[in-house]
Amino acid sequence: MSTARKLRDAMSKGMVVAPFVYDALQAKIAERVGFEAVYMTGFGTAASRGFPDLGLLTMSEMVDNARIISRSVTLPVICDADTGYGNPTNVWRTVREYEHAGAAALHIEDQVWPKRCGFLTGKQVIPLDEMVPKVRAACDARSNPDTVIIARTDALAVKGWEDVVRRTHAYREAGADLIFVDGIRTQDDLQNYVTRLNDLPLLYNGQLRPVAALANFGFKLTIYSGTLIAYYEAARNALTQLKQTGSLAGELGGNAFGELIDLLGVEEIDARGKKYSGPA
Repeated sequence: MSTARKLRDAMSKGMVVAPFVYDALQAKIAERVGFEAVYMTGFGTAASRGFPDLGLLTMSEMVDNARIISRSVTLPVICDADTGYGNPTNVWRTVREYEHAGAAALHIEDQVWPKRCGFLTGKQVIPLDEMVPKVRAACDARSNPDTVIIARTDALAVKGWEDVVRRTHAYREAGADLIFVDGIRTQDDLQNYVTRLNDLPLLYNGQLRPVAALANFGFKLTIYSGTLIAYYEAARNALTQLKQTGSLAGELGGNAFGELIDLLGVEEIDARGKKYSGPA
């Protein structure tokens, strides 16, 4: 069964939670602790290369990261594909490249390129009649009909809810499997999201409510952005402690190192090496 089919089956049974990850190690940890899917964050992918999420990465850089993450886990990988990197023809190629890299799902957004992180100010959106053909192209480009195409709009901060409603229904009519309104900042935004668009299959990005409460809103998929800040804070705090004290609590101690060795498959790879060493 393809990972895209796994994702569709899981969403048919309830809300799927996909934590933000930007590398293979984070994805493998998410799989080990029991998540059903992971989300390859564009913000995190850019940050891991030292850039802000301002449209500075190319399609090939994003696809390379999708490939690295996808081959490291058996989970569905949901991917940020920015604006699709051009016109509908470019979107077509983008979908094919992400599929070949192993993505189970991807979202394209209606921002003007270069795009900005959905929670930054200064965003602009393209006209509705320019985005609809891009959604249609994304859906038509699928080589696997189970690949989940997600249409994202950033119009909330730019034009307000009336435009969001118009856009999201048009994107759904164009074939999008899921609708994603980014920039949900407040509890009122969240309530508007689920009441104004209650006839659409929705993706939520954020952590305004605990996961159990979010499931009650009827979302098909939640991509949980809080993990991105948790990764940053954990690394910052550990490095600050090392700089200030000269050591780290639990440094290469306890069970963590053994768990990491096991997670990375050291014994399996060693066994494979022994199999092919020596005489046949």
